[in-house]
Amino acid sequence: MLTLNTPLVELHHHGLPRVGQKTAHGLAVEMAAIAAKPDARDATVEDLLHYLPMRYEDRSNLARISQLQDGQTASVEVMVRVGGIIPLKGGRLKMYEFIATDGEGQARAFWWNQIYLNKVFQRGSRVILYGQWKLNKYKGYYEVENPEYEILTDDDDDPETSAIHTTRRVPVYRKLGDFRTRQLRSIFHHLLSKIEKDAAESLPDEIIARCSLIPRFEALRKVHFPADDSPIDDYILARSPAHRRLIFEEFFWLSIALGLRRGERISEPKGEVIEITDRVREAVRSILPFHPTEAQKRTLKEIVDDMTSDKPMNRLLQGDVGSGKTIVAVQAMIIAIENGYQTALMAPTEILAEQHARNIKRWLSDTPYRVELLTGSLKAKEKREVQAAIAAGDVDLIVGTHAVIQEAVQFKKLGFAVIDEQHRFGVMQRAELRRRGVNPDVLVVTATPIPRSLAMTVYGDLEVSIIDELPPGRTPVSTHVRGDDRREKIYEFIRDQIKKGRQAYVVYPIIEESEKLDLRNATEMFENLRKEVFPEFSVGLLHGKMKPAEKEAVMQAFGANKIQILVATTVIEVGVDVPNASVMLIEHAERFGLSQLHQLRGRVGRGAAESFCILLAQFQKTKEARERLKIMEETTDGFKIAEKDLEIRGPGEVMGTRQSGIPAFRIANIVRDQKILEIARREAGYMLNERRNTRETDRLINHVRSQPRYGLANVG
Repeated sequence: MLTLNTPLVELHHHGLPRVGQKTAHGLAVEMAAIAAKPDARDATVEDLLHYLPMRYEDRSNLARISQLQDGQTASVEVMVRVGGIIPLKGGRLKMYEFIATDGEGQARAFWWNQIYLNKVFQRGSRVILYGQWKLNKYKGYYEVENPEYEILTDDDDDPETSAIHTTRRVPVYRKLGDFRTRQLRSIFHHLLSKIEKDAAESLPDEIIARCSLIPRFEALRKVHFPADDSPIDDYILARSPAHRRLIFEEFFWLSIALGLRRGERISEPKGEVIEITDRVREAVRSILPFHPTEAQKRTLKEIVDDMTSDKPMNRLLQGDVGSGKTIVAVQAMIIAIENGYQTALMAPTEILAEQHARNIKRWLSDTPYRVELLTGSLKAKEKREVQAAIAAGDVDLIVGTHAVIQEAVQFKKLGFAVIDEQHRFGVMQRAELRRRGVNPDVLVVTATPIPRSLAMTVYGDLEVSIIDELPPGRTPVSTHVRGDDRREKIYEFIRDQIKKGRQAYVVYPIIEESEKLDLRNATEMFENLRKEVFPEFSVGLLHGKMKPAEKEAVMQAFGANKIQILVATTVIEVGVDVPNASVMLIEHAERFGLSQLHQLRGRVGRGAAESFCILLAQFQKTKEARERLKIMEETTDGFKIAEKDLEIRGPGEVMGTRQSGIPAFRIANIVRDQKILEIARREAGYMLNERRNTRETDRLINHVRSQPRYGLANVG
């Protein structure tokens, strides 16, 4: 029997046309990667059916060449007349093109450096082309560059298959490994015709009725193959009843999981309860390097209230760049230390851990507390010494990267843990840190302002505190978006600032997919600036591949103004504090997210001098860049910027969802679907509270616990 839980590797046993063992295995491998399953054998039919169309075409009403408008994006069915490869630039570049007709008009399609297409398109082939059509005024016909395509075959004369590929609302899928849209469409069609429909429902009848949802199997069928009379715009905009049902379901299960996690945490016993005495208050006051803001006082009180309760704290401390979150966290750690506990601060990168350790040692230099740094790059002997001191209880405050939660680290009495930039860790690591203590209080600190709608979902198991006030003396940063044509003037401006005694950052993007190339470019830029542009100044280089000692030496030299210009990658995104630096030049600003640009901008304006952030963008390559970057000129409010970033790039990008500790949404979008999110959260709360002791709610809880993606089997 074929059900939603059938493993994809077994699909060839169920009589689907053209799905043999190789195809079944290929689908399983691709879906395991997308669904973050540890093994291809874990990928199921349900995972595959959640691979939704990227768009829908109304092929009952395809555009005709004669009806096209210049610049229009449309699908057109044509027949290939003649095609071939054209060498350009002395053969260094090659283009494949064909001329085709729809029986009335003539059109041209061309692809850069895809010469294999010469074997794909045969004379007489029927093809559907999708892309932006432009009128070639000199030749008098329409042409399309790098279009998506689908070749129609003789199978389309068969009423059974033509019904899914042509003359209807047709789903169009992104290529999945070696599987193209046409093959996927056939697989989905045959799959949906064989699934056991009654086994598909997962939500209680009362919720389906209350929220006016369609049945689950109907939603899965229609989201792939919309009915002929359904409004196609609703499908394109993910507003159809099918989309709504599947979006609701994703939000609902996550809300149940977060509700359970919060409930289990509240019911867990804590170690000894922390007490606040006059001695503790004096110890906290004595380390303050400046007078705290009202927002810092308020958030510290919220944290202390949690620490002195009999339940373990699980709190998120949000604050914009430079709002003084770290000192609040350290004050809370002093309270725990004064109560006889060890404390830990975990940072996402070595450079940030090193910076925290340096600052904390400075703040606590006149205290008896022992502070140690533990990172992966410490020498083995040093590492063993620090680990032995932690196990003996001799270290009061340990700062480190994820090395802090490795098996070799054994705390004597861990009572308070701070996790900095939490979205780079994850719920499982957070749980591992808790497992190593006596159910310690956990404070998650983030400098990435998170819009409320997202915070409630991603951090649904945490209480939230916000520092919404900057310390006095912080100077607003003046931000300017510029094109490459202004480069020389920008260099002149930097030169003037340095002559006034200031310093500058020049930041270059490192994108994972092209790390080697980017690193080479950053190094070349450093050499060019050092030798050609600013030979009269000292120019330094800082990037993530350098050894810790090298990074430390560069940062100390920059802090001491022995280096005037620091060329860096985004390793300086958080935590680096050089008050004398007044200029931040960001190269290829269009390659960064807005929240990341805001983090980088926060590295300047940390002193009393007027500070500047210059965003250098390649506008000729990205038309949207100027519009997107404009908000950086308009506001320095991190929360407004985060809302905009979320709107543009989506939650997965903004939060780094792969590491965030929540499963990536397959269909739902927190920005677009906020209303559905609110309804799903309300329904989950109702089932967990008002209907907690029912068989139905037991079933819901067991379902969520059985899903490894929610981490509930072993996360408190």
